[in-house]
Amino acid sequence: MKFLVIGLGSMGKRRVRNLKALEYRDIAGFDTRQERTKFAASEYNISTFDDFDEAVKEFEPEAFVISTPPDLHMIYAYYAFERGIHCFIEGSVVDADKILELSKKLKGTDTVIVPSCTMRFFPGSMEIKNLLNKGIIGKPLNFNYQSGQYLPDWHPWEIIEDFYVSNPETGGCREIVPFELTWLNDIFGDPKPLACVKRKLTDMNAPIDDIYHCLLEYPNGLIGNLTVEVVSRPKATREFRLIGSKGEIIFSGQDNTVKYINTSMKDWEIITFKTGTVEKQYINPEEPYIEEIRKFCSAVINKDISIYPNSLYDDYKVLKNLYDLESLSKASSLL
Repeated sequence: MKFLVIGLGSMGKRRVRNLKALEYRDIAGFDTRQERTKFAASEYNISTFDDFDEAVKEFEPEAFVISTPPDLHMIYAYYAFERGIHCFIEGSVVDADKILELSKKLKGTDTVIVPSCTMRFFPGSMEIKNLLNKGIIGKPLNFNYQSGQYLPDWHPWEIIEDFYVSNPETGGCREIVPFELTWLNDIFGDPKPLACVKRKLTDMNAPIDDIYHCLLEYPNGLIGNLTVEVVSRPKATREFRLIGSKGEIIFSGQDNTVKYINTSMKDWEIITFKTGTVEKQYINPEEPYIEEIRKFCSAVINKDISIYPNSLYDDYKVLKNLYDLESLSKASSLL
């Protein structure tokens, strides 16, 4: 299979590595910034282009991996659909209606177009789902979850004004809320947003809200408190605590552990995960990203989009959650 990675920034470079780890060799990259194309060509020994039409014409890709800023995702996704090119898309935050429309257009075709759901492949979130499926803590009642990292630390080599996460439409928190909801909703179901407070608390040089506090009600009465921020420093934060009718589950990103206890146990059972392969200038291991690309490739090879665990319609629903939360925040600020 021939892959064109569109966008050779941090995520695009990771996706090239993912494909090479899966032993794919027909890989090319496109980016309008020549310093990125030169680096990718030298570092990964792939063909690169700074003209998109030229890339498609000369390389003739069978699949796109879209790793551009989110406001460009649908431009390339619709281009792919119209030509029968399979497509993997990084997490989106804008264009929900276009995502829904593309989801409808895909029905009845063999073209595989799917959105990222990386956290579903992280061992911590997978273990939480596993424990709940076993009924270890009884009925889930309430969770508190905080995820964050100081925004200038995301790409310390890059001026923040040049990075799409400083744009209010595609801002750091705004992007990460659906990123986190993608795995939470997979486990707990489709929530009803109840309340949201979003604010700019820091003086970082970006006109964005740097914290979102979200209150959600899930099926069967579960209440979820989700905090997404781009404030935590010097270390990133990912801490999850779930209270059930018969016990608790705690996931610590810092410790890379999941621990649980229930009323029949005397002490916590602790599960520690391997660190994995962490590339220089990255904080997350490569393995979850490799696994989701493996699933995408399997769906393409088998011409079965259901092999991949996330869909454009799922993505649409998560973005609707985000938009509803933001509407609640706006309404509360007017009171």
